Amino acid sequence: MVVSGLADGLRNVFNKITRAPIMSEQLRETSLKELQRTLIMSDVDVKLVMEFTNGIRERLKTERLSKGLSNKEFFIKIVYEELVALMGKEHQPEIKSQRILMVGTYGHGKTSTTAKLAKFYTKRGLKTVMITTDTWRPAAYEQLRQLGEKIGVNVYGEPESKDAMKILKNGLKKYGDTDVIIVDSAGRDSLNDELITEIKALHKELKPDQSYLILGADMGQTASKQAEEFNSAIGLTGIIVTRMDSSAKGGGALSACAKAGVPVTFLGIGEKLEDLDIYDPQRYVSRLLGYGDLPALMEKVKEVAEEENLNPEELLEGEFTLKKFYKQMEATKKMGSFSKILEQLGVGNQVKKEDIAQSEEKMKTFKYMMDSMTEKELEDPDLIDKKRVARIAKGSGCTPAEVRELLKQFKLTKKVFKKFKGKKRMPRNLQRMMGKMGMGGMGA
Repeated sequence: MVVSGLADGLRNVFNKITRAPIMSEQLRETSLKELQRTLIMSDVDVKLVMEFTNGIRERLKTERLSKGLSNKEFFIKIVYEELVALMGKEHQPEIKSQRILMVGTYGHGKTSTTAKLAKFYTKRGLKTVMITTDTWRPAAYEQLRQLGEKIGVNVYGEPESKDAMKILKNGLKKYGDTDVIIVDSAGRDSLNDELITEIKALHKELKPDQSYLILGADMGQTASKQAEEFNSAIGLTGIIVTRMDSSAKGGGALSACAKAGVPVTFLGIGEKLEDLDIYDPQRYVSRLLGYGDLPALMEKVKEVAEEENLNPEELLEGEFTLKKFYKQMEATKKMGSFSKILEQLGVGNQVKKEDIAQSEEKMKTFKYMMDSMTEKELEDPDLIDKKRVARIAKGSGCTPAEVRELLKQFKLTKKVFKKFKGKKRMPRNLQRMMGKMGMGGMGA
């Protein structure tokens, strides 16, 4: 989640506090002013920023120093808690049969977010269908149909029809008994009377359990107005904020939604269909401050392991081959980019971007090379002699030196696994290493 301006600004403030010999009154005031400046530059509403810093000052005056905490730790604790409050309340989605209406204006990724949400519920064992009532965008049905194919979810739409209500009724007639029904409604350039009339009619017919507004993080504090307008029209149950991976205004958008009184339920954190996170203000602020988000990372590791049918313990059984190495790399790739993994570990700012990029590039070339190998070579890498190295290099578009580097990396990994072979349980640090596989010895 890249919100570098806000993240860097907050981390600078916290670093100055932790490095200071004592927590003086002057340091407090300087820190609060820097916090104000950082938040305002990240498009957080000025009034909210003033309320935030005044709230910290008030708590410092009225609350007693917590037992076992130093003055610095006490100040940081209060700032952290107030930042979490500024970013809104947690709103957990219900994992049960339900009907969901997706609303919003153009340009915020409503259709792709509909598919992400469908994947979210499908992965949790609920049969899901997507219905598109968008009769305004010519390619709306085709876009959703293609996304549905990727995730194995049925899509209902009538591309030739201009009657959104008729499409919804027909879709419900055909798929009404499906566990989760997600309706992707049409958008407009702005929330006008025509759009309000349409979504009110759809809302009345669908009777949704959840009505989600889709907003881009790059809206910043202007998200508040749109949230209030849609909420007034149909009564929103939540907001999904997209493009959180690239907008420095993410904090502004989240605080704006909190101001509008509508909870944020999900965050869109990337372009892949699995890049949808349940929003947790505590985790969000922890990641901003560089403390990482290990629960989210562990959840992702578990999901990928189940999807890939990858059991860490099985890697210790039998001979460790390039085939197993390949499977492990595929699982790592599905967890997301290295930058995201490192960020969730809380060390993203400690690794150079060039090193991360280099490691990801090596993972790609390693995969190309293994795709050019025979089944026998993957099962028994010792067969790979000079002649085979040349063939693999030519077939993968790599150099012989790169093939030799892959074999060297494989042997190093095999040596580590061999050390623990025969033990009943894989040590925790080795499991962690597997989760981060690709960084060690690959340029980072």
